[in-house]
Amino acid sequence: MGAEQPETIAAIVAAHRAGTLTPAQTVARTYQRIRDHNDPAVFISLRDETDAIAEAERLATKDATSLPLYGVPVAVKDNIDALGFPTTAACPAFSYTPTRDSTAVERLRAAGAIIIGKTNLDQFATGLVGVRSPYGIPKNSIRDDLIPGGSSSGSAVAVGAGLVPLSLGTDTAGSGRVPAMLNNIVGLKPSLGMISTTGLVPACRTLDCISVFALTVDDTALALSVMAGPDQADPFSRDRPLQPITPFPANLRLGVPRNGQLIFFGDKKAEAAYSDALKRWTALGATLTEFDLEPFYETARLLYEGPWVAERYLVIKNLLASAPDAIHPVTREITAAGARLTAAETFSALYRLQGLRKVAERTFAHIDALVLPTAPTAYTTAQVLANPIELNSRLGTYTNFVNLLDLCGLAVPASMRADGIPFGITLLAPAGCDALLASIGRVFHADTKLSLGAQRVAQAPLAPLLASSGDEIPIAVVGAHLSGMALNGELKTLNGRLIEATKTAPDYKLYALKTTPPKPGMLRVEAGKGAAIELEIWSLSSSAFGKFVNAIPAPMAIGTIRLADGRSVKGFLVEPEVLGEARDITAYGGWRKYMKEAATA
Repeated sequence: MGAEQPETIAAIVAAHRAGTLTPAQTVARTYQRIRDHNDPAVFISLRDETDAIAEAERLATKDATSLPLYGVPVAVKDNIDALGFPTTAACPAFSYTPTRDSTAVERLRAAGAIIIGKTNLDQFATGLVGVRSPYGIPKNSIRDDLIPGGSSSGSAVAVGAGLVPLSLGTDTAGSGRVPAMLNNIVGLKPSLGMISTTGLVPACRTLDCISVFALTVDDTALALSVMAGPDQADPFSRDRPLQPITPFPANLRLGVPRNGQLIFFGDKKAEAAYSDALKRWTALGATLTEFDLEPFYETARLLYEGPWVAERYLVIKNLLASAPDAIHPVTREITAAGARLTAAETFSALYRLQGLRKVAERTFAHIDALVLPTAPTAYTTAQVLANPIELNSRLGTYTNFVNLLDLCGLAVPASMRADGIPFGITLLAPAGCDALLASIGRVFHADTKLSLGAQRVAQAPLAPLLASSGDEIPIAVVGAHLSGMALNGELKTLNGRLIEATKTAPDYKLYALKTTPPKPGMLRVEAGKGAAIELEIWSLSSSAFGKFVNAIPAPMAIGTIRLADGRSVKGFLVEPEVLGEARDITAYGGWRKYMKEAATA
């Protein structure tokens, strides 16, 4: 079970689809690795192995091409509900048994993922260190003496150590990014509201988001595409369509702090590693532009010095009153301060934050993304236990401001220091720019040629993108424009090229419209509640694409379509208002099969 085994989500799914490996074998390998790793502090609860393998075997009856996470074992941070497991938030006295999956977990399962356990965390997701849990301290996957990073400690270690290829964390102040750096993996903190927080134990409800850990940027982007989307049950959910990953932009502008503004707390090796990372960005073709980091530092100070601590207090105030000793002493000390904040102080901080958000907006007017150290330094477990609050605070230097300013973030490994400590950088951009960060972060990570996590496994070459060349745009067609169908000639007249035939994610319904010639309308529905619809992807030059789209009559529209393998592409959707008289033909799985039956009827 060595380096020849597939480690990434992409490689595992490809092996499952090709039949060279079964989901049951992958799940069995996961449990064997957990036993071999022998660290009881990684998981708070673990599913029965025979039960997980039985689920993997049942997957064999499903259509593998329509499941982007076909047979992928996943670990879930234990402040996110997953049916069959208690939710503890790393506090036994708080534990409860959920009656349904969180929306994020529900969408992972619908995509073919298999949940194998709940992971350890800094209690109530308060901390960036990973040492504040009554369930023990997970060992850092790279170096035993280092903290694992928190609060998503178990989730990051599980991926770094190769136990699972995908895990969920949460990120309010950096918990999806700091542990990613410390375990040499990728940590994706999506735009707020992009992944539903229904079924998440809150830390700060207005700032929380579910985050993703994986070995590569492409793997995190795939997992995000499966979970992203609005959720009526979550008042903080936002409809933020995920854009497709694109080639590395020719004129990328990255913001770097002004001279003298960076803080490393005396860690010269981290400072040198950041400087080397900037040289790599320049070599890749990015232009580095200085910006003023001070307003971002000021925002970061608001998080724990301002009223947002009161949000943490709200979550556990009853437990604080009835059983204060059930709460970790450091967590108790931090959270109890939230009871003393006044409404006047809250409004004062909100006014200041609004001013700082305007400063951030102006910063991004001439910059595509910021590139910062993920954390200024790294600490051992012994150091943090001796000085728990100050050292934890230092780790949030470059992370605490991100959700307050409504930015998205991507933490990517940058180098392995000579002392064996991993160093990473984080890309930050305004909300909605998640795909841009993935597009550039994947190229940077590949260029480092770092091995994956703690495994001595090389990165595979980057997967090719849908766009076949700089001037060509892919478009998905589902009906009369398919090969051999009535309107396919329109694509050929514009020198369109067929790239591939594939299917959508199982998130669509197909309707037969009353048009001449006959056409279908494809409608996006809730993730996993539709079917995988057959389609073709054609490629058009940018000018031809413009002509083609301009000629599309109502009720057809061009939108972003999610494919079965997690990629996104522009393609035909229908306006829902016209579906009253249309026939639901979703069960056919595609227009071609429906038309074939209609022709014989």
